[in-house]
Amino acid sequence: MLRIMNILRLIPVVLSFLLLAAHSYRSGGVVLAGLCVVILLLLFFRKPWIPKLFQFLLILGALEWLRSLYYFAAMRIAWDQPWTRLAFILGAVALFTALSGLVFNSKALRARYRMKAP
Repeated sequence: MLRIMNILRLIPVVLSFLLLAAHSYRSGGVVLAGLCVVILLLLFFRKPWIPKLFQFLLILGALEWLRSLYYFAAMRIAWDQPWTRLAFILGAVALFTALSGLVFNSKALRARYRMKAP
């Protein structure tokens, strides 16, 4: 039962990386998209450095979403097109990606990855 609960706890992390993979693939970064998918395999290993790596990568992912928000919003503004819905959606995805790293602070995942208590 604990294993199933840990899988459920990791869903936001997996979803964030799959969204980043789709984003990278759409913009022509096939290698980066593949890396986003392959790196998820690290979640199967029980090493204390894995949660820190994922938290760092999720922050980088959130920054990429914010960079994309700025780029696409600026482009739409320049073309005199509506941009607020785009900003809300990409802002929400950036926030979701950044907050996904917090799942590693749960007691069960800290135990799984043998992390020390804060």
